Amino acid sequence: MKRNLFSSIMLTILCLFFFAGIYPLAVWGIAQLAPNKGKGFTVTANGKTYYSNIGQKFTDDRYFYSRPSAVDYNAAGSGGSNKGPSNPDYLLMVQGRIDKFLAHNPGIAKSSIPADIVTASGSGLDPDISLEAAQVQIPRIARQRGLAEASLKTLVARTKRPITGIAGAEKINVLALNLQLDALTQGR
Repeated sequence: MKRNLFSSIMLTILCLFFFAGIYPLAVWGIAQLAPNKGKGFTVTANGKTYYSNIGQKFTDDRYFYSRPSAVDYNAAGSGGSNKGPSNPDYLLMVQGRIDKFLAHNPGIAKSSIPADIVTASGSGLDPDISLEAAQVQIPRIARQRGLAEASLKTLVARTKRPITGIAGAEKINVLALNLQLDALTQGR
């Protein structure tokens, strides 16, 4: 009994030392080798600093909408809703997003709405949308800003990039796209 008690106490002390001391220091040390020393990728525009690798909330019709967030874009509490596709509450939430999107984007068919513009990602902080999600919003933004749709299509095409950086599905960082949109219309 004493031997087991002593072993348990020693294991507890060892785990405490490792998981509260050595492991956090190792993770911190590795983060110092990452770009921006593990503090994320920041962008400064208009006197504000944004994290480009964390989803931002854009609800103004003059901007491209971000992907919905189950955590209201709070980076301190990343996570999904954990509701499955057959959950009635989830289906109502998605239908509400579809209805809102259609109200702000008249003339768009329900079947033309890409899934990523009405469903949240697993983390709730996805900074990117698909090429299709950006393109379906072009008519609304062109109308709101008084721009030609062709110039917005060019802007979207310049902003897209493959997921891996080399190959794969194309995605668009919404913050970068909206900052470029502001720069495009700033002189107006």
